[in-house]
Amino acid sequence: MSFLCGEIDCKETMSEIVMKQNWWRSAYNHWVFKLGILMLLVGFGFRFHLSQSSSVIPNVSDNNLGTPFMTKNEKPIPSDFAESPEELNQIRRNEKCDIFDGEWIPNSGGAAYTNNTCRWIESDQNCIGNGRPDTGYLHWRWSPKACELPPFDAKKFLEMMRGKTWGFVGDSITRNHFQSFICLLSQVEDAVEFFHDKDYKNRKWHFPSYNLTVSVIWSPFLAKAETFEDINHIPSSEIQLHVDILDKTWTQQFDTWDYVMFSSGKWFVRTAIYYENNTILGCHGCEGKNYTDLGFNFAYQKVINNLFDFIMNSNKQSTIIFRTSTPDHFENGPWSNGGTCDRRVPAKEGEFELGILNRILREVELPEFAKAKASEKGKKLKLLDVMPLSLVRPDGHPGPYRYFYPFAKDKKAKVQYDCLHWCLPGPIDQWNDLLMKLVVDD
Repeated sequence: MSFLCGEIDCKETMSEIVMKQNWWRSAYNHWVFKLGILMLLVGFGFRFHLSQSSSVIPNVSDNNLGTPFMTKNEKPIPSDFAESPEELNQIRRNEKCDIFDGEWIPNSGGAAYTNNTCRWIESDQNCIGNGRPDTGYLHWRWSPKACELPPFDAKKFLEMMRGKTWGFVGDSITRNHFQSFICLLSQVEDAVEFFHDKDYKNRKWHFPSYNLTVSVIWSPFLAKAETFEDINHIPSSEIQLHVDILDKTWTQQFDTWDYVMFSSGKWFVRTAIYYENNTILGCHGCEGKNYTDLGFNFAYQKVINNLFDFIMNSNKQSTIIFRTSTPDHFENGPWSNGGTCDRRVPAKEGEFELGILNRILREVELPEFAKAKASEKGKKLKLLDVMPLSLVRPDGHPGPYRYFYPFAKDKKAKVQYDCLHWCLPGPIDQWNDLLMKLVVDD
């Protein structure tokens, strides 16, 4: 078995078998899936040019941010996005501008930093440093249809955040995002790291001139989860996920943060046993166990609902940013069987469809956010919906360049591609343009 399984609860063949047998059950009660079956029954077929449908799960080991692991090469639902609930649509209509509705346009200016001017880029995302020969993916910017989106202004942001504290809580994509964030800020003042745990999964930095503290917290489920792995990060049993208990790694720090960004999603697709009140409720993908397979959407909904309940009932008046789940762009097969992402320009609209697993995640998180927003109770909730602009950027992933000069010895070498995480600098920097807009308009 490949070490790439890492923290993933997988045996290569077992994972593929489990997902083949269980993703249908996970989506069965979902209205979209029912509609898809009905359309097939009445004879309507859909053809797709490309399939961006694979479920990829981050594998984080030691100081790495993660290795993508694909469990199934799913077919996409024939629709660009899961429909937003009406409450969320109304919220967006009330905004001065929907900054998430736009297009990528050429930008001659390029990136705000380089791999040489930011020392916080992890090696897996240092695409240029690892020998990626093209740089065209750096010369695009996101342009909303109804207004201007200013680029991230690090000086202005630091001035606004004097004496404040930030927390980024989530999985390896969250840490990927955080690196972009700290790289942008470090162009004005380099951050001083003053804490990290043994595995560098939880870290803290300080900007002395502005007394700004920023933290990144490893919590891929946002809830209490127990994993069982050997020294090589190979799992020996299913994840034990407590859907009613949030992860104390971040809850114990919540009251210290003025701004918090939460995100999750992909890890819920992993095989797990679900607990509530320390009693087994069921599972996801636990073939051979005498438990009810509840589907990963059950657990995701439970945890996200508990997340917002915790926020609403807290005494801390923090600004909360919830970042939606993100796409992968494997083509020509799954990660374990030649999957690639070799594109060099943004995709055309509609060229990549939302895969079934990403769609299910989205159809959990958007209604839960809308429900929380409708009963805000004086809290400040912001939605950072990065899916629309990210779906059309298949050119922004490390691909083979998550490794140092992967083709230096053999131009035809077979290399594991990373089509989930993002190059730094790269399209992910635009997420921080959106983030700053949300904060400035607060």
